[in-house]
Amino acid sequence: MHELILGGQKSGKSRTAEARAAAWLQAGAGREATLVATALAGDEEMDRRIQRHREERAARVPGLATVEVPQALPEAVQRLAAPNRLLVVDCLTLWLTQLAMPLHGPAADEAALAAQRSALCRALAQAGGPVVLVSNEIGLGVAPMSREARRFIDALGLLHQAVAAACSRVTLMVAGCELTVKGRA
Repeated sequence: MHELILGGQKSGKSRTAEARAAAWLQAGAGREATLVATALAGDEEMDRRIQRHREERAARVPGLATVEVPQALPEAVQRLAAPNRLLVVDCLTLWLTQLAMPLHGPAADEAALAAQRSALCRALAQAGGPVVLVSNEIGLGVAPMSREARRFIDALGLLHQAVAAACSRVTLMVAGCELTVKGRA
């Protein structure tokens, strides 16, 4: 079973995904869980934030391994997915940021973004074990003034639609509360 967990900043998305990983690990011997982290530190504050997340995650879910994959997400899902391993991808928003607005190098064009979206959905379809994907729902507000921001919001919305179609469960987090959008609660 694959699940997409959406929500705003500090809505409880990551904690919910971590709780899924903890429950998976406790459900039987021989199980593994791996966090596929997509963040890159572009400044000191982000570096501190990433380090804090690592420390807090290790305390909350000691058995959760971490692999940092800022761009090659479809390949990582293909490589890491296994029947005895739950993958937690945190998060799709930052992954898309690395592609659409990279710190270094050119931004991916629309065709490249569509290809990456398709590759991720293929990887999910072929994944031999459960995958929990986390992403920010940022498309609920007014349209921003900048062309780049509108392009990003559109690309993220298309990514969410495609990934939601590939998942048997979609959960929306609001103020720490889970709302089941698709699948069983």
